Amino acid sequence: MQTLTSLLAQYGLVLVFASAFIEQIGAPIPAIPLLIVAGALAADGRLEALAVFAAAFAGCLAGDILWYAAGRRWGHRVLRLLCRISLSPDSCVRQTENFFGRWGVGSLAVAKFIPGLSTVAPPIAGAMGLKTAPFLVFNGIGAALWAGSAIAAGWLFSAQIDAALEWLSRMGGYAALLVGGLLAAWIAWKWWDRRRFLASLRSARISVEELYSLMEQGHDLVVLDVRSSVARATDARRIPGALFIDAAEPERHLEGVPRDREIIVYCT
Repeated sequence: MQTLTSLLAQYGLVLVFASAFIEQIGAPIPAIPLLIVAGALAADGRLEALAVFAAAFAGCLAGDILWYAAGRRWGHRVLRLLCRISLSPDSCVRQTENFFGRWGVGSLAVAKFIPGLSTVAPPIAGAMGLKTAPFLVFNGIGAALWAGSAIAAGWLFSAQIDAALEWLSRMGGYAALLVGGLLAAWIAWKWWDRRRFLASLRSARISVEELYSLMEQGHDLVVLDVRSSVARATDARRIPGALFIDAAEPERHLEGVPRDREIIVYCT
């Protein structure tokens, strides 16, 4: 841990920028712990607090702008890519679409504090056609709150953080093994959870070709489209004859669906 503080004291702004940027582009490496330590170093006078904030803000905004531009350029295809690479597919796009659809552009100001939303919100904003100026304003507010709160926490609890770092420093190589092991265990658990989630989908999955074949053969099917309103706006394609169902209020929308026919459901 002494090496970490030494690196931060020497290359602090570069490391803060890089960690914020890497997290915002979707890598499963949290930047908050490093920002908190940087805030504690700023309280001790070893870093300039305003410079740390500027580096974190710039790194966060740079990653978000890349995803926003990708969403503007490729729309729903970017969201599909995010779902494929996300370690949390169950909260990947659907949660963000619902949140964005309910709160609009204001959701960008708080998205970084809600798990699963931070990386997905900027490309959804781009895919929805949100103009650049409001995106930069509200996303900038969110980036400032995110970076500022972590740095402020490090500043306020600098004494406790210094004590914890000193304890970890005395542990020597065991501290690095402990931190690395915890990070590896978290990534491994999320990966296993993702595999389990995808396996459950495969057990009850029907391919596009199979559905098309059944429809061509005249089977009496009911097809339900449970995509969010945001998803439908970013990708207007739909299966012919599909019924739109609001997944937030399924009971009300499913009242007229016949229970004696085979039901096919599709989402984002």
